Amino acid sequence: MNDKNTASILLTPIDVGRVTVPNRFVRSATNDYMAKDDGSITDRQVGLFEELAEGEVGLIITGHAYVQPSGKASPRQIAIHDDRFVPGLARIAEAVHKHPSKIFIQLAHAGRQTKKKDCGSVPVSPSAVYDPSSRSMPREMTPAEVKNLIHDFIAAARRVRWAGFDGVQVHAAHGYLLSSFLSPHTNRRRDEWGGPLENRARVVVEIIRGIKDATGPDFPVIAKLNSTDFLERGLTPGESVEISRILDAEGLDAIEVSGGMTEAGKGSVWQGLRSEDQEGYFVENAAAIKKAVHIPVSGLGGIRTLAVAEKFVSESWVDMISMSRPFIRDPHLVHRFREGEVTSSECISCNKCFNPRGIRCAEVDV
Repeated sequence: MNDKNTASILLTPIDVGRVTVPNRFVRSATNDYMAKDDGSITDRQVGLFEELAEGEVGLIITGHAYVQPSGKASPRQIAIHDDRFVPGLARIAEAVHKHPSKIFIQLAHAGRQTKKKDCGSVPVSPSAVYDPSSRSMPREMTPAEVKNLIHDFIAAARRVRWAGFDGVQVHAAHGYLLSSFLSPHTNRRRDEWGGPLENRARVVVEIIRGIKDATGPDFPVIAKLNSTDFLERGLTPGESVEISRILDAEGLDAIEVSGGMTEAGKGSVWQGLRSEDQEGYFVENAAAIKKAVHIPVSGLGGIRTLAVAEKFVSESWVDMISMSRPFIRDPHLVHRFREGEVTSSECISCNKCFNPRGIRCAEVDV
């Protein structure tokens, strides 16, 4: 092993709640398009996650799993809205746990960012605000539906625990349903679920409380949050800091900081390589959140270089480093960093890896 990299702060453990993650690298949630048509797990998915664990990724987060059929975002997406999916999911946890890596499932609902042909119904949203990205006019949720949504997130988290996973991530970013509740652009309600920031955050707060009550103190609950929507009437970095404070006080165990939504024309996975000084395009926002909370914060945004990642953690901008595309390019990247074989990912951020037939690097022969 390379002595310098063996001593890297990125290769030291960190506690996320009561779970110890063996290093600071996070495989950020990525829809893999590998599930069966009904959302059941396939052998390809088991292999995908086991290889990430073989490659020494500290914390692996699955692609978004829909907690209600109405929240399905795309074909071949993981489902978790029924007990019948637990045995298949357990295969993933078992495969990963042959290695030191930890694995969480990301719980999600697509909200207005889906289509009837995918979710089987008219898309729903906090308010009926047209989505130009999916070209759909969503239906405003009733208060009863909001309460059912909370119940179904909690029920999904129970299934995650039954399946043997180490924790869950609540997806409240990128314009999906929980993100839409937080954003003043998409949440124009006048009841207890809209208006002031505390009301817009209420649904996420109640989901976190409910999961904590249902799964116990040794099962971490983390969240993925937008730090900005990149929309004129959208969530701002300042509001994101306040939301993070609220969730920290509710017992959230870590925050992964992202930004953007499809409608804004600027999502979270920006195309094209950047110079080292431009890597981590959401890290500055993550650093502002880190100063406001007492829990680990993970930063992301086109990070490709080991030295840059080390700087962000050693200088306390963030506690962990989230990457997605580099691990599609090379699932063994963390091991190669440790061994001193490479100092940067070979990923060129072309975004061709997001293949509806299954994620894969377009630059690598398969």
